[in-house]
Amino acid sequence: MNALTRRSMFAVAAGAAAVPFVAKMPAHAAAPPIGKQAPGWYRIKVGSIEVTVVTDGARHGPMPENFVRNKTKEEVGAAFQAAFLPIDRLMLPFNPVVVNTGSKLIAIDAGFGPGTFAESKGMMGQGQTNLVSAGIDIKAIDAVVISHFHGDHINGLVTDGKPSYPNAEVMVPVPEWDYWMDDGNMSRAPDALKGAFANVRRVFGIIGNKMTKYEPGKDVAPGIASVAAHGHSPGHTLHIVSSGNSSLMIQADTTILPALFVRNPGWHVMFDMDAPRAEETRRRIYDRLVADKMLVQGYHYPFPALAHIEKAASGYREIPVPWNPVI
Repeated sequence: MNALTRRSMFAVAAGAAAVPFVAKMPAHAAAPPIGKQAPGWYRIKVGSIEVTVVTDGARHGPMPENFVRNKTKEEVGAAFQAAFLPIDRLMLPFNPVVVNTGSKLIAIDAGFGPGTFAESKGMMGQGQTNLVSAGIDIKAIDAVVISHFHGDHINGLVTDGKPSYPNAEVMVPVPEWDYWMDDGNMSRAPDALKGAFANVRRVFGIIGNKMTKYEPGKDVAPGIASVAAHGHSPGHTLHIVSSGNSSLMIQADTTILPALFVRNPGWHVMFDMDAPRAEETRRRIYDRLVADKMLVQGYHYPFPALAHIEKAASGYREIPVPWNPVI
């Protein structure tokens, strides 16, 4: 009985001692929000080749009235709603890549570049910062291979009036160069395109003689083949990275947002310069992805922009690749 009483006394004493200790602990305010995301990059292996997807950010804004030229606003809104996306806002991601073949470091497309669209408040033009976070020295890049000449793919070639990739050869598709550098095409272009012509000439005026042209259908580097995919632009070109039994299609803008244009390949996005040809290309390329069971990386897919493709009733369906903690 005495032992039990002593235990009880010790317990009461310990509890009593704890009360003033808790009361004297300082109060802490809630932690302030950090307000920014982690650096955006993701790596995969294609055989022995290492591929790094480096996000350039995303553009946010109101949904354009004619975002899909051959569908009503209500049909487009229903497709966004079915994908759990807002029907009145558009978020368009940008995802260039860097390919390490083992002997060469090759960037495919250059994003917007820093300082583009100051009003975006850092939402776009993040690519070069994310290269640093990914451990890639921009000075070590041997070549930048361009898929086509729209500003979100070429503006990052220059920064503050100088080449962004000081030691890199810039490689461009012949038919794309021939279209945009033709004075007759520029003079006949609708007003909406004249700014794009001027921008192309601005960028490549700075690049100068560090630019070379390649024919779609030819290899641009060991393990990287180019494939004509015209329609989105006159010389739009995609690239296939291959090593051993593995392949990855870097499709550029063959489709834009998969929730709309993979699942509905007959829909014509406002950015396609030749919409019927772009649709034919899209169906041909996606039939190949299905048949070959090839992984695809989409410039305007949600980051990290990697998926497998399967047939679906309305066209195709993307199966996003799950995040992997190891390469």
